[in-house]
Amino acid sequence: MTNPSKRPMRIGVLALQGAFIEHMDRLHSLKADAIELRCAADLSAPLDGLVLPGGESSVQMKLLRELGMYDGLKAFIDSGKPVLGTCAGLILLASSVEGQSALGFGTMPVTVRRNAYGRQLGSFHTCAPFQGVGDVPMTFIRAPYVTEVGSDVEVLSKVDGNIVAVKYGNQYGLSFHPELDEGTWVYKLVFNL
Repeated sequence: MTNPSKRPMRIGVLALQGAFIEHMDRLHSLKADAIELRCAADLSAPLDGLVLPGGESSVQMKLLRELGMYDGLKAFIDSGKPVLGTCAGLILLASSVEGQSALGFGTMPVTVRRNAYGRQLGSFHTCAPFQGVGDVPMTFIRAPYVTEVGSDVEVLSKVDGNIVAVKYGNQYGLSFHPELDEGTWVYKLVFNL
């Protein structure tokens, strides 16, 4: 994506709950204009991209509806601009979540398994290949993984045979937390920073 206006890329980061500050810090280090999204009024600013961070997906979805942010964020995702969903953000994008009837945005045709690696004690760190990037560090915290993908979904990475990164059009979904590791590769990839 090119930025003809020459202003810094303006990336909205959902800041209701979860690991949003680390995303903000990484974006700022790349000279992007990172904006905290905390209420519906924050969605009125023109954005070039969106980050849906980790945290607790059911809490985030409850807050999005209570704060009147759901429709605006769904419209942004549908607009075709770049979106990065990490951990809980991947769950919010998924069209299906195993054992759960309430959906998030449902914009990415994948099925995810919540807490697929177990509770907090099942958290781990590894390094694995990511398509087009090479080996990258990956931190998993109560992480989901993808169990099924639609025909137009591109699998970008697997760990131990499990799908941990996918791309569908403008949307990237990662099971892990790139914001907790060194480097800014994911923001360069998704937002062309």
